[in-house]
Amino acid sequence: MRLSKYFMPILRDDPKEAEIVSHKLMLRAGMIRQESAGIYSWLPTGFRVLKNIEQIVREEQDRAGAIEILMPTIQSADLWRKSGRYDDYGREMLRITDRHDRDMLYGPTNEEMVTDMFRAGVQSYKDLPRNLYHIQWKFRDEVRPRFGIMRGREFYMKDAYSFDISAEAGRHSYNKMFVSYLRTFARMGLKAIPMRAETGPIGGDQSHEFLILAETGESEVFFDRDFYDMNWSEFEIDYDDVGKVAGIVDEFTAKYAATDDMHDVAEYEKRVPVEKRLSGRGIEVGHIFFFGTKYSEPLGCIVQDETGQSATIHSGSYGVGVSRLAGAIIEASHDESGIIWPEAVAPFRVGLINLKVGDVATDAKCDVIYRGLNDVGVTVLLDDKDDRAGAKFARMDLIGLPWQIIIGPRGLKDGVAEVKNRASGERENVPFDRIINLFAD
Repeated sequence: MRLSKYFMPILRDDPKEAEIVSHKLMLRAGMIRQESAGIYSWLPTGFRVLKNIEQIVREEQDRAGAIEILMPTIQSADLWRKSGRYDDYGREMLRITDRHDRDMLYGPTNEEMVTDMFRAGVQSYKDLPRNLYHIQWKFRDEVRPRFGIMRGREFYMKDAYSFDISAEAGRHSYNKMFVSYLRTFARMGLKAIPMRAETGPIGGDQSHEFLILAETGESEVFFDRDFYDMNWSEFEIDYDDVGKVAGIVDEFTAKYAATDDMHDVAEYEKRVPVEKRLSGRGIEVGHIFFFGTKYSEPLGCIVQDETGQSATIHSGSYGVGVSRLAGAIIEASHDESGIIWPEAVAPFRVGLINLKVGDVATDAKCDVIYRGLNDVGVTVLLDDKDDRAGAKFARMDLIGLPWQIIIGPRGLKDGVAEVKNRASGERENVPFDRIINLFAD
């Protein structure tokens, strides 16, 4: 993509309404635009990040055996009345009446709808287990939306729902999602620590939040330093191996980690040596629940088991905040100059900077490298705007692309481009004939 033909409205100064780093940087980098309180448009750069995060989430859900569907944003109130949540959920639910005076709602979650869907589609234990997921917009009418996309009213979310013949089988489905989340967040360059959590309005008897550490996190967290030394992603896993999956979950839950509302000081001091006690603030990026028959029983989700007897389905639900992750990654990965994107989610992998736009030789060399990188599948943003070098460097640091390739007249004479790593700041002069291979996978 050529910057001269791209839409990326950069702001020079921090917006006054932005309170936290991610909100400031997403607005300044032209990633999002506020349309009303807690509701944002995603501009091209932000949208590319959103889709990259979504694809990682999708790949890991598929790897774990979940099946993708798509459910509507608007739901009938009747199902929520059957489950008992319509009146219990509170004012965060946006309730709507259509032209036929039917009560509808903008879905904040989908337990009722997916349970009813599954109930209508299965008859026998042979159709189990199943895990259905979708990636869809949600709406919760926060009384005080703030922090940009971190606590908005409209948000993009992956929610999955497991269906099993027994509580034991349901625990395995829960464990599979637990492991899948470890892999998902690790692929984004994050260590999202699983912590015991309240089940809240979702319900159930087992729940874990996945939190990444950041100074602006909403939750105070307490955990064992040993989490930093654990293997987060370099494990291959057979999700059908019940014992292996449970073993990974046991390994991560054996260490103390809890949010402030679940923190037990006595247990913490008993289980964690003084030198390993860490606390801080965390941002929730995922939440998983096992709630057994909470929804399947009132909605009549029943099948025949192996003996021909009726069995009520056991279920769980599993959420990942796809849009929230864009902000959370920035909170965890930035410096005074701007964003530092991990390669897996960056809007472009490389920023190619032309230091002398209009110079025939410099333009030609930038075009050769630009085409070469595109030909080998490297996403690249070519800064071909006629701006000062300082403005180009500041803009590229602000938007946080993992690599910068800098080409100017001086380098042309020596046959080299300067290559900068955004995260480390390290710079290296690389011969032109090595540039493409340096980034080719």
